[in-house]
Amino acid sequence: MNLHALRLFHVIATTGSVTRAAELLHISQPAITAQIKKFEKELTFDLFQPQGRGIRLTEAGAELFPLAQRLFSVEQQIEQFCQDYRSGTKGHVRLAATYLPAHFLLPAWLARYKQQYEDVEMSITTTNSSDALQQLLNMEVDLAIYGGLPEESPDEIQMEELFQDELWFVVSPDHRYADQQISLHEMMREPFVMREEGSSTRERLFSLCRTYSAPSPRIALQFNGLHEAITAVIAGYGANFVSSLVVRDYVERKELSRVFVDGVELQNIIAICTRRHELIRRSHELHPNGEGSPGC
Repeated sequence: MNLHALRLFHVIATTGSVTRAAELLHISQPAITAQIKKFEKELTFDLFQPQGRGIRLTEAGAELFPLAQRLFSVEQQIEQFCQDYRSGTKGHVRLAATYLPAHFLLPAWLARYKQQYEDVEMSITTTNSSDALQQLLNMEVDLAIYGGLPEESPDEIQMEELFQDELWFVVSPDHRYADQQISLHEMMREPFVMREEGSSTRERLFSLCRTYSAPSPRIALQFNGLHEAITAVIAGYGANFVSSLVVRDYVERKELSRVFVDGVELQNIIAICTRRHELIRRSHELHPNGEGSPGC
């Protein structure tokens, strides 16, 4: 079927006038009349018949008209969907994130984002940094966000550093090292409460001790969750080595205290990753302030 001719029919039927249809479509009246005649020949039945100085729909035309209305209404919906999808107000964003951003950054970021883009669906997978990048390469996610040391990444991955956070030693406020300046060797005499093996911060602590030829930390309590580990330290047992993002509020409320270790100033990188040279739709843009950010 000739959809262009069907559109001409629809406009004529809607306006009730070939002249008005010609004005709206910026097509000459003879050209519209010729195309409608050709369309009627294709259909093998008439769509219009004379009525005084004007025209009216035939019985067949009257039955075709609501069907054409439905078709072009759906077309408008499709056009609106495409516009919304391009502008970022529709779509589905898949994220892979490491533990730190997934638990301490993304909830607030995504809440602000959803307030602006309510109809954009979001799905988040929490994993380690290597797996997050692999999911990105495999097209399983649209963005990857990690916290830790800068990753060795393939050329296909582009990274943008969002910001850095410090790694702190913390103890309970009643601990003898609370707010004190000590050596790394002294710090390693304390029992540590840490997350499970494979935790990037735990690995940073062991690496730090190797770098400075200090004794390895003694992990006296191990939890699968960071919250549980922090709670144990708040209760008065041991020390933790942790991102400042996680414990800053506890320190400000004086539920935890920092220990300042000589010569130790380590930082985590919080970065967002995308596939290089891939056009990022606005719905895939994410930024800590809740607005669209430059794509990575």
